Amino acid sequence: MTSEVSAGPALSEKPRLSTHTGLAMVVVMTGVLITAVDTTIVVLALPEIERGLHVALSSVIWVVIGYLLVITLLATQVGRLGDMFGRVRMYEAGFFVFVLGSLLCALAWNEGAIIGFRILQGVGGAFVTANSGAIIADLYPAERRGRAYGYNAVGWSLGAVLGIVLGGLIVTYISWRWIFGINVPIGAGALILATRVLHDHGQRARRRLDLLGMVTLGLGLFGVLWAMTTLATSSLDATVLGYLIGGVVLIGVFVVVEARQREPMLDLSLFRVPTLSPTLLASLFQGLANFAVLFLVIMYLQGPRGLSPIHASLLLVPGYVVGSAIGPYAGRLADRLGPVLPATVGLGVQVVALLIYAQLSIGSGLWLVVVASVVNGVGASSFFPANSAAVMKASPPEVFGVSSGMLRTFANIGMVFSFAVAILVASRSISKHLAFAIFVGTTTLHGHVAVAFTTGLHAAFYASMSFMALAALLSASRGRRARLTPPPPH
Repeated sequence: MTSEVSAGPALSEKPRLSTHTGLAMVVVMTGVLITAVDTTIVVLALPEIERGLHVALSSVIWVVIGYLLVITLLATQVGRLGDMFGRVRMYEAGFFVFVLGSLLCALAWNEGAIIGFRILQGVGGAFVTANSGAIIADLYPAERRGRAYGYNAVGWSLGAVLGIVLGGLIVTYISWRWIFGINVPIGAGALILATRVLHDHGQRARRRLDLLGMVTLGLGLFGVLWAMTTLATSSLDATVLGYLIGGVVLIGVFVVVEARQREPMLDLSLFRVPTLSPTLLASLFQGLANFAVLFLVIMYLQGPRGLSPIHASLLLVPGYVVGSAIGPYAGRLADRLGPVLPATVGLGVQVVALLIYAQLSIGSGLWLVVVASVVNGVGASSFFPANSAAVMKASPPEVFGVSSGMLRTFANIGMVFSFAVAILVASRSISKHLAFAIFVGTTTLHGHVAVAFTTGLHAAFYASMSFMALAALLSASRGRRARLTPPPPH
């Protein structure tokens, strides 16, 4: 992909690794941490949000999906803005919007307000996550990026841990509003530090935003997701079918539009890079398989096992803690051996974790949940830094922002649909409305109904295993593609 470099001055030299670089990495990790907190913390608060704001059962799921969907749609566009106006500047703008959205979510007064403010929060989250990978690529030379992405994975894991623990504590003992309010002082402090230690070092490039592509993909994904979430609580009818077909058609229109755009939302020319296509697709299927795990396990613990939010959350903490410790070492391994082996092995380990989860029953010891979460944490922390390093290694430097945004787009598409697929598959052996109520934590199960529902969860875990295995195959194929690709001419 060609680009026109702006007439303004551009700093192209890589900064030397120093204390300043370390502080910059801390700021990037903090941004990833607070966005990760908001990905997990809201799950445990859904019942209280539903009751406190009188949100309809079928709408409360959009408090989570709306946030993820807007990040998905904006990831490549704000990455492109980072290439145009400076990745650090866009990262800091994202911090500000995220903190503002968090404050407004804490003050929300009804269903429309909480969903709308979550979307605003997602806009800020998109600026932060899409540009963080590119900032790391600017800060560190290629041979050190795997380790840097490993530390970034630590930020995500710690954020997920804090989200789960704080979510359980805040919802149980204080108020759901503070799950958003807690972001304000943390985010404000990190933003002040970011303005002091982060500086743009990448070249500026003039790019065009693909508004038509963003609209067609957004409406297409919304149509399919609306149909899927509606099917979780009701039967198929003409309206649901219309949304489903319309969504699929619009996604097809999006593909046609992208092929004709000069600077598309998803730069199809990047797929000509032999190792980039399987890297992005591996990220998509890993998200499709793994993001549902948190929700499925919480469904099991709060439904058939009848645990409170705080007790359910504590069982998942060890996996995230171990994962955060593994991340930097996995990143170093990716630097030494290349990204293919650590990423593929990580995905294989996650398949094993899903198999363990699929053995859960009404009488299982809760230690089995802890073991599965630890195995899953090890696998995820091996995959993420290696896969991120693979994208940046294969991407031309002038489109780091676009490539980082594309990686988040593919991962988030998987995450968004993981949420919907999980509830559909898990509800196959029980009343859909009852399954959905368990999913958002508003009821529990006992007796034969609990056994039937656990059987449905098994099916969902096995479905996730198939997606994860496909991601592993895609990841492994990069080794063969790399060997078959001729070296560039000198």
